[in-house]
Amino acid sequence: MVKKIRNDAVFKKPLIEKTKKSKKIIKNFFEDNRKEYKNFYIYSLISFFLIYSFFSLPNIANYFEDNFGENKTTVNISKKNFELTFNNKNKSKEEKTNLENIFEDIDVFPSSELNSNTSRLSASTIEQLFQDTNYNLKIVKKTKLVNIGNALDHLPTEMKSIENIKKRKNLFIQIVLPLIIEENTKIKLDRKKLFVILNKNNNSKAEIEWLKKKFKQYGIAKNDLHTLKVRMDEIPVSLAIAQAAKETGWGTSRFAQKGNALFGQWTWSGNGIKPAAADSDSTHKVASFKVLKASVKAYQRNINTHSSYKKFRKERAVQRDNGGKLDSLELVKFLDKYAETGIEYTKILSKIIKQNSLTDFDDVKILPTSKKLKNLI
Repeated sequence: MVKKIRNDAVFKKPLIEKTKKSKKIIKNFFEDNRKEYKNFYIYSLISFFLIYSFFSLPNIANYFEDNFGENKTTVNISKKNFELTFNNKNKSKEEKTNLENIFEDIDVFPSSELNSNTSRLSASTIEQLFQDTNYNLKIVKKTKLVNIGNALDHLPTEMKSIENIKKRKNLFIQIVLPLIIEENTKIKLDRKKLFVILNKNNNSKAEIEWLKKKFKQYGIAKNDLHTLKVRMDEIPVSLAIAQAAKETGWGTSRFAQKGNALFGQWTWSGNGIKPAAADSDSTHKVASFKVLKASVKAYQRNINTHSSYKKFRKERAVQRDNGGKLDSLELVKFLDKYAETGIEYTKILSKIIKQNSLTDFDDVKILPTSKKLKNLI
């Protein structure tokens, strides 16, 4: 019996040692895993921090620049676009290639007397015309349609004598609204055609020629389709009306009356209207146009091509990618280089948009004259 007990002890000893060894192995396994998980979490946190920092740096930089940097104002840099185009004073060969002839299709500088080739209607005649065609802003806001047949070539000379401010503003909007929407519609149709071309494997000769024409109009070198897509886009109606209102004093300025200049663009070509407050040694003038429509087209071309509005176009492209609808109150923040007052200028534009409910016109379309046109727009 004693012998049996001794034999059990002999067998139990290696079993106990084996058990201890197994426990040790298991313990080491869990400790190693704990270390690995710990390292994994540490590396994950470090990676997340680095990625977050990478994406946050631009915003942080912009924050410090906006809040702690020096206040910057730009003296109408964009308006020198006309000088670059017509006097060929570009700084680089690339800029010459890009900007040359981009206003070629626009009657920017009439060689004869201003407004000599088209008639100017009086304010009372225009009001009666709009009444006869049932054109008023309340109906436009309700139907979201405007008849571009109501477009006029000139503003009435009596704009300044209309004492009722609301009446003057309404008349001004009625005059410029169809002009802006018509030009926006042309851009919209061009943009649709561009996307059709981009989605095709092979393009016809006519399509290739059309692209060459658009590259030229939008000042694009090297046939850069991405840049063309970003530049070929609309200006929100509310924003265009606000700028026209600000630049012309709701249609009362001398530049608007004599030169159909709705957006105050400059020229050094010798043609145009000399600002009364300009220095004696100043050579610039405010560009004049044959008709109001030409002024709107030149304005849109300027916003869509000039380097001063690169951030504007970038924000507009982002808005297109994130829903498609353009927000004028966000885009206006990127027009600080349009005037010498900088950010204050954009604040005034925002105020004009809000006070006059101009965003109500952003989704207005032209009244289609055919089923084909209706399907296109």
